[in-house]
Amino acid sequence: MAEDAAVHVIDDDDAVRHSLAFLFESAGLAVRTYETAEIFLGVATRLTAGCVLTDVRMPGMDGLALQRRLLELEVPLPVIVMTGHGDRPVAIQALAAGAAAFIEKPFDDEVLLAAVRAALGAGPRASGPDGWDAGVAVRLSVLTPLERQVLQHLVAGRPTNAIARALGTSPHAVERHRAGVMEKMGVRSLAELLRLALRGAVAAGPGMVLDEARED
Repeated sequence: MAEDAAVHVIDDDDAVRHSLAFLFESAGLAVRTYETAEIFLGVATRLTAGCVLTDVRMPGMDGLALQRRLLELEVPLPVIVMTGHGDRPVAIQALAAGAAAFIEKPFDDEVLLAAVRAALGAGPRASGPDGWDAGVAVRLSVLTPLERQVLQHLVAGRPTNAIARALGTSPHAVERHRAGVMEKMGVRSLAELLRLALRGAVAAGPGMVLDEARED
């Protein structure tokens, strides 16, 4: 980890910024806070190390627009987005655009710290779908038809019970297939799984993963 690496927190809520600053400083991590995305963009192009932790819903430029702008400016810092409960479709958009992770509020401190440490240790991120690892296609190809269906429903943001009803099976069976998908894809969290699936779909073009997930 570079010595000048810091967690750059963007959130319009004063209490959230102060709380996160205290959390990261207590964990021995350097932190910088910004009230708006526009303020952060004033320094972003000079940054070469660290990671970005941004709220999604903010006045002015929101977190997704900030993420897009950072890609345009080729700022190499990994981006973690914070979303409110029920914002899974927004989180999926962020992952598809290359976000390192999404954290749902209210979040567990240890989960957040783990995501931030992973982002700080990952180095510069790929600049969008062109940085996608073609090995994802190989991993997707070994999924069974049922595992692929489960993955498509997960990408669409559907909960286990809804997937079970759609597939005519039990929630336990869905969880078993989901575990199989995660093992074959080589991931340990749903956020990683969604990011790989969506990055794979973007790189390969329409139809690879998302066809059925778009049918509602």
